[in-house]
Amino acid sequence: MADAKYTSPDISRIIGDTFGVHVISNSVNGLTSSTNALPTSDLLYKFQITSNNVTGVKSVFKFGFNPDVNGTEETIWDQGGVYVYPSSAIQMKVSSTSADDTSAGTGARTVVVSGLDENYNEAEETVTLNGQTEVLTTTTFIRVFRAFVITAGSGDTAAGNIYVGTGTVTAGVPATIYAKITFGENQTLMALWTVPAGYTAYILRGSFSVGTSNVNQYVTGRLVQRPFNEVFKTAQKITISNGFLDQEFVIPVPFTEKTDIETRTSASGSNNAVAASFNIVYTAN
Repeated sequence: MADAKYTSPDISRIIGDTFGVHVISNSVNGLTSSTNALPTSDLLYKFQITSNNVTGVKSVFKFGFNPDVNGTEETIWDQGGVYVYPSSAIQMKVSSTSADDTSAGTGARTVVVSGLDENYNEAEETVTLNGQTEVLTTTTFIRVFRAFVITAGSGDTAAGNIYVGTGTVTAGVPATIYAKITFGENQTLMALWTVPAGYTAYILRGSFSVGTSNVNQYVTGRLVQRPFNEVFKTAQKITISNGFLDQEFVIPVPFTEKTDIETRTSASGSNNAVAASFNIVYTAN
């Protein structure tokens, strides 16, 4: 169905679900396709979204991991601590802690940096690494929420930790870190994301899990949001002792354009490993 393009539906106007058939209304255009009918099942429709066959509708799956959560609240991401966002768009420095992560090295050779540009539009850039020496992006990023290795040498993986950040770079580590690819992952683990300009996002599903060998401890998790030019506020809060929560939002939770979304966690004790994820569909306004 690569040739099918559907007019963007307004998710808030899903008006029925009978025998697996979603009746979707659009007061302006209706739902149209040049050659194919709209898939009738929820699963098929979601598949068309992920295949980029629905005009004006996109999806993203964000997942994060924090290996050492203690009593102070932290963002669920590789670096730990509460994530700090850029205050203005800036060219990012990409570097590694290993000299083998370079254009002709045995480790990682190229990395993709994904985020939003100075206008809060989606942006992505491929960077060729130069070991511990930083490489400057051409794009000026206001947000970075994903990075991943795409090519590597004979080692078939990154040889060190890879960073995206700003400020003075020391042994491959920038003074301010906006993304980190931990050795062995080849992908950032960041349970945070920002809604691009011109879109409204809807969280469809989220998960939160805790692994600890400590007894009589509990971990608190928060889904937080910061609408543009406002402050972070709690969107959901849960506690878990040692286990897994998978939640479907039957009525999808909306977030306006340029809203920062992230998961945070704290614990009643020390040395807790915490993971979180969320599925988002975002539609053009």
